[in-house]
Amino acid sequence: MGRLLNRNDMNLELDDWQKHAFLMFHSKIADKERKFPCIPAIQGYVLDQLRYGFVADPRTEDAIKETAYFLKEYGQCSKDIGEYSALILFYKTPYDLQILTTVKLFEQIFWNLLNKVSTLDTKEWPKSVSPDPSHFSWEFCFEGERYFIYCATPAHEHRYSRYFPYFMLAITPRWVLNHFFTTNQASGKITEVIRERLVKYDKMQPHPDLKWYGQEDNHEWKQYFLRDDNTGMSSCPFHYRPGKGRNEQY
Repeated sequence: MGRLLNRNDMNLELDDWQKHAFLMFHSKIADKERKFPCIPAIQGYVLDQLRYGFVADPRTEDAIKETAYFLKEYGQCSKDIGEYSALILFYKTPYDLQILTTVKLFEQIFWNLLNKVSTLDTKEWPKSVSPDPSHFSWEFCFEGERYFIYCATPAHEHRYSRYFPYFMLAITPRWVLNHFFTTNQASGKITEVIRERLVKYDKMQPHPDLKWYGQEDNHEWKQYFLRDDNTGMSSCPFHYRPGKGRNEQY
């Protein structure tokens, strides 16, 4: 297994694809002309409160174990890192994935990965979170922590906010998002600012599934993986299995 890295650790000896992945991430999130829409992510990067992990091909068993490992390691230290902390996972993405895989196939890979990672969870989900994805309180949990998950892929062409040359997950604790919006809602316009930046960034209207956590008509799972158009899956492919991984090792 690898280890969680900070920005300064990128000076260590890394594989070529790992160096390139981080360089592309830096280019995307630090671009001052075409500003990335997620303000907390930019702040986390500037303050070096993001943590990074490099993971195997997302189609493999190794990727499942490594993702679970990084999630557990991150969950144990995230609150000591800072109020804009998040976990960024870059997955080794061979040529056939980069060039030949469609958005919908990446969507299947994403949900398969998330389902199998969940079987390695050793703790029950928080009581405040429904295990039913159709309920507005649902969100992905691991080792007792609640997370929002963002997936980006090389296949996204039109929705540029979801494009990345490697399969990538950005995993943000719910407490980070709660703190950010509670702190910034005094201005009354933070959500509008983020949506305005998203429209400029993607040069298209935000996906209709993009809503805010806690709204009764919101389905959080729909936002984890957004397609390149305005379509979406009719039902959530995630299935929570309580206590499945209690005795398993990563």
